[in-house]
Amino acid sequence: MTTAHVIKSLTLETYPAWLALAQKHNGVWGGCWCSYFHGDTETTIKRDHDGPTFKRRLIEEGVAHAALVFDGDAAIAWCEYGSPAELPNIYHRKQYDAEERRPGPWRITCFFVDRDHRRRGVAREALDGALDLIAQAGGGEVVSFPNELAPGKRTSSSFLHNGTRAMFEKAGFAFERHIGKSKTVMRRTIPPAAGIHSQESETFGR
Repeated sequence: MTTAHVIKSLTLETYPAWLALAQKHNGVWGGCWCSYFHGDTETTIKRDHDGPTFKRRLIEEGVAHAALVFDGDAAIAWCEYGSPAELPNIYHRKQYDAEERRPGPWRITCFFVDRDHRRRGVAREALDGALDLIAQAGGGEVVSFPNELAPGKRTSSSFLHNGTRAMFEKAGFAFERHIGKSKTVMRRTIPPAAGIHSQESETFGR
């Protein structure tokens, strides 16, 4: 894994770098603009805005989170994370909700890596960066939905928008169950960063 990169959170200050990465790839995943998993808010309706504007408004409202991997001044990857309320539109949601017994306060839903930096461990950097930011926000249980790959089968990067089971296992996540044909539910508890109170106890009433 490379160590020359810097992790920054998605803010209005880093939004232009995020936007440049998304624009370089025609809006990402066929024009998703990293908005698929988001829902509407009280003041922002997704269908009323183009992708970049919708994302910027969510950042302004404090309901869009991501760890951005920077190479110099350029963002080369992201890992999207947030609360279930921020990111409700997961795949196989009906099955997940029916089987969920202890929903966590955080979920990770999306990765994207610049095509010029793939297969170099950058997605793992983004994942570790997201977990660090979650720790700084008070920590808590993190749930994600990576794909489990069939041995020897080549898979398009768009299919792996949430990473792989193997990557999450290496990052300390435990496999819990399958949902759909190839997605998994994986979980890890992140302790709060030093000097930070637990968000689970303060924000989620646990």
